[in-house]
Formats: sequence, C-alpha cells, structure tokens
Amino acid sequence: MKKPSLYIFDSVKKEKVPFVSQIENKATVYICGPTVYDDAHLGHARSSIVFDLLHRVLKANDYDVTMAKNFTDVDDKIIRKIKESGQSLEEITTFYINSYKNDMAKLNILPNDLEPYATQNINAMIDMINKLLDADKAYKLKDGIYLDTSKDTQYGAISHRASDENSEARVEVNTEKRDQKDFAMWKFFDKSEVGFESNFGYGRPGWHIECSAMIHAHLSNHDLPYAIDIHGGGADLLFPHHENEACQTRCCTSQELSKYWMHNGFVNINGEKMSKSLGNSFFLKDALTQYDGEVIRFYMMTAHYRADFSFSEDDLKSSKKRLDKLYRLKKRLYGVQSNNKANKTLLEALYRALNDDMNTSKALASIDEYISLANDSFDKEPKNKNLKKEIIASIEFIDSILGVGAKDAYAYFQFGISNEEKRTIEDLIEQRNSAKKEKNFELSDKIRDELKEMNISLMDSATGTLWEKEV
Repeated sequence: MKKPSLYIFDSVKKEKVPFVSQIENKATVYICGPTVYDDAHLGHARSSIVFDLLHRVLKANDYDVTMAKNFTDVDDKIIRKIKESGQSLEEITTFYINSYKNDMAKLNILPNDLEPYATQNINAMIDMINKLLDADKAYKLKDGIYLDTSKDTQYGAISHRASDENSEARVEVNTEKRDQKDFAMWKFFDKSEVGFESNFGYGRPGWHIECSAMIHAHLSNHDLPYAIDIHGGGADLLFPHHENEACQTRCCTSQELSKYWMHNGFVNINGEKMSKSLGNSFFLKDALTQYDGEVIRFYMMTAHYRADFSFSEDDLKSSKKRLDKLYRLKKRLYGVQSNNKANKTLLEALYRALNDDMNTSKALASIDEYISLANDSFDKEPKNKNLKKEIIASIEFIDSILGVGAKDAYAYFQFGISNEEKRTIEDLIEQRNSAKKEKNFELSDKIRDELKEMNISLMDSATGTLWEKEV
C-alpha cells in the first residue's frame, strides 16, 4: 500500500507543510517535559498523548525516530517545595519524576529514547553561556547573566512576537537590562541556596538555557542546518520559551534549533484554561483511579491536537462507550491470533487521516465504521478463520498507531475491581446461573439486581455470562 505524504502544521509558518526530515528516514524530536515539583495534571497528559501520537505516526511512516523529553529538576517552584517540605532536591524530584513516568505508562506512552535532566546537564549550560559571553552576545549584571537579544536579527521569528508583555515569564523584571526582551540564562544566588558553581558565579540556570543546551549536547547534528527536525510542546511555550531557546542556539552555534515547531492546545475545565492559579488543575492520578488510562487517552484524541480541549466527565463517559465497542469486538474474538494482515480499507483511512496533521477525529470515525462492519462480517461468517485473524490484526494496527486496543479484553472491562471484589462477583454469577438452570427466575433476577447495584452489568452469551463494570 502506498502511504500518503505526511503533513504537519508548522507553528512558525502557520500552515500545514510536508514533513521532510534532514536525514532520510530518520527523525529527531524534542519535547519540553515537566517541571517536577508536583503530580502530573491533564495538561501534561494531553501534551504527552499528542507527541506520543506523533512518535507513532512517524514510526508508522517508516522513520527511525529519536524521541527526547527533558525533566526540569531545578527551578524556583522546586526550591519553594524544598523549603515547605524540608526534603532535599533529589528526594522531591525523584519522587515526582517516578510518579510522572508511572502515570504516562498508564496512558500507553511509548518510552523516550532520551530523557535528559537539567541537573545532569549543568556543564553543558555553562559551556553555552561561556560561548555567548565570549562572543559578546551575553552580558553580566549583578543578579545574573543575560542574553543580548539585539545581537539576534531573527529574534521574534519563531513566535512572531518580540515582547514578553502579558506573558507568564519565570524571571523577575530587571530594569538594568539593556533591552526589555533580554532574558536571564543564569541567576546568581547566595551559597546558602540550592545552586551550582560556575566560572561566572554561583547560581542556577534560567529556564530557557536548559533545552538549548541539552539539544546541543545530546541531539544536534552540528553539520546540518537545523539542530533537530521537530520541537514540540504546549501552545503556552511558543513565547517566550521557544523563542528564547531558538535565539540562544542561533547566537551560540549559528544553527537553527528546529526545522519544524509543533504545539498542542490548552486543556480547559469549566470553560477556563487549566492552571494552578485558577484552582481547577485536575491531577491525572485522580482520573486514573476512576478510568483506565486508555479511556483518558482515547478521550483526549477526540479533539484535534492544536485545538483547545474542553474537559468534561460526561464527555469522558461518552468517549469510553466508543472505546468499549472496540474491546467488545476484541472480546468476541478472544484467543484468536493475528495474521498480521490488517484490513486494507481501514489502513488506508487511518493513514489518510493521521498523515494529514494527525487528524484524530477522522481516524476515530474510521475506526467506528470499521468496528460496525467487522461485527457485521463476523455475524455472517462466524467460522471464517481468516476474517477473525484479520480483525485481530486490524486491532493490533490501531494500537500501534493510536495507542489504544492493546489490553486484554476481559481485563479492560473489569478496571477498578479488586481481586476480592472479582471473586464476590463471580460467585454471585455462578449462583445466578445455577438459579436459572433450576428455573428459579425470581432468585436469578434478584442476583442480577444485586450486581447492578454494584455497577456490574451482565451479558449472557453462548459461551457463558460476561460481566463488566459500568462507569
């Protein structure tokens, strides 16, 4: 099957463009990761799902992908957490990094090839700052080292903005700066504070220098026009963060930071952008106690990645019912092995949708249609082995490119049920089946009602009674 060309929306050009990597069949991608001072929230989940989908789509288009996501493990917010908790920097960051990775695994996020930590790359940041100082593109003030944006004629080319007015800047305003746009690459602190030694003074790196330095140290092919192929993150990072990253790299190496820039939309709850300051931040760990990670993943793919996402638990429940249909189909074919030959019509539809700037709405609609047709075909030919193997192969392909459908079909429908509760449920089902055999329908109905009160729905089939948890 000939695959359609892959198009992505470039935030700089503000249009869909064909993706062409700098080295044929190889793609380098860097995603701005979390600042690890608290649990992951739905905004983190959305960014991870969006760029995991990009990872999968690139792989499906036969690219050898190098995927990197950093951890900001030194930051003013983390320092405040140290003072509040009495714990060390390492204790706090290790806990939240492990928590983040655990949550991402539940969302079926593919492992990253590189996960650089800021604290492990301080020397790379210091080296970049020294080069910029030596080139007179950075200068020293009493509170830190600043990049002189006037030395970069392309400043503003990434975001098409040149002012940080109204932005959520992470550094305090300094009236001694040469220009309002200049930003801190290193902030000086007293040695009683958490910090690092450098030849220009004890302190901590600014936020923007982290990514530039880590990309330069771990990903950049210095002989190419661009350090990497794709740089991604949330829409709020376009300015000033990504603008300043690009500026630093340009000034230091004469290399553009990324060939393409991609950004995902915000998550809104109750019509407001999710943020800690609004008090409506929805921790992912809480959602994961109520819903399988694939349900959350599927739900977040129902909207295009560039659009803002309006979270609603009612919509989440409706989305789960769509995903349930995929698992009910899979349950009908329990134990069947794949023939590795997915349905050609489905393949073509998914490639058309996902190669068109990851149009998940179209992709999921194609899956809905396929599930309906597959059920009809199976009803007509329940003994057709090739059909059954093809359906399983199709579900496996859906998992490989969209990251849903990989779970055991029975386990999926029993999410949130403890082993003790499962034994109770199965004992009640056995009692009900015995009552039905004895034609004691009053007892049978009573047991069904008892299970319904436990949010357990029953489905009688030719192979026995199946059950699942209702949400």
